[in-house]
Amino acid sequence: MVAAYILIQTEVGKAAEVAREVASIDGIVCADDVTGPYDVIIRAEAETVDALGQMVVSKVQLVEGITRTVTCPVVHL
Repeated sequence: MVAAYILIQTEVGKAAEVAREVASIDGIVCADDVTGPYDVIIRAEAETVDALGQMVVSKVQLVEGITRTVTCPVVHL
């Protein structure tokens, strides 16, 4: 299992709507509105790195209102 935090910037006033929509995507564990340089932070899980990347590109980034994403894979040191 591969996990990552995905930092999302949205259009002005769209954070709550984006968080609700991405939370319904399979593989998204949680989605939270936050303050600061990003508007929403989600935790995603997938079987492989490739599956995680496909989820981000083909599902998360297609949500209306998202302007930018940064994917931060979880590592176990």
